[in-house]
Amino acid sequence: MIDLHTHTLFSDGELIPSELARRALVKGYTALGMTDHGDLSNLDLIIPRLVRVAVSLTRELGIKVIPGIELTHVPPANYAEAVIEARRLGAFIVIAHGETIAEPVAKGTNQAAIESGIDILAHPGLISDEDTLLAVERGVLLELTTRKGHSLTNGHVAAMAKKHGAKLVVNNDAHAPGDLTSREHAEKVVLGAGLTKADFNMAQANAAALVEKVFSTEN
Repeated sequence: MIDLHTHTLFSDGELIPSELARRALVKGYTALGMTDHGDLSNLDLIIPRLVRVAVSLTRELGIKVIPGIELTHVPPANYAEAVIEARRLGAFIVIAHGETIAEPVAKGTNQAAIESGIDILAHPGLISDEDTLLAVERGVLLELTTRKGHSLTNGHVAAMAKKHGAKLVVNNDAHAPGDLTSREHAEKVVLGAGLTKADFNMAQANAAALVEKVFSTEN
């Protein structure tokens, strides 16, 4: 099981990175992205600390810990600057907090994030045809999520991905120990979105390819 979207005490998660990684390892995860909420006010506080601990945890635990950031409620006009800064500070992956219907995310966030060179568009809500095609063009992965209100539009995201050939990933968006779902549960969420077991396996393969890419680039 690979999950590329989780949170620690560096934002609104309940666990320190070491415990989060350990709990994920025990549940059978092979790779875990730590992507705390950030904007231009705190990227320098979060990313270097996650980078430092990720190296140690990957070496000592044997689970690949990927340090990143989830750019959250960043004004669309500031997205390019935020992505550049996140990369400069060492983020292996950059996730965008997409236009979920569960929160008042600014309209235009999906487009601005994709255009700015993110890796994953998290819970993109009622994503448009245009933005889905843009994600295909830029190689941005669209997220299906197991998390509460954000998951309400999984069916729409899945349908748009199928329609336009966008690549999907499945993430927990974990904030607490109980959010680290099993592979079996994540697969059921994908089936509930109108997809198949093969689609789930492909989503995991997409995640694995991103993990391999960032580790080969950083190392």
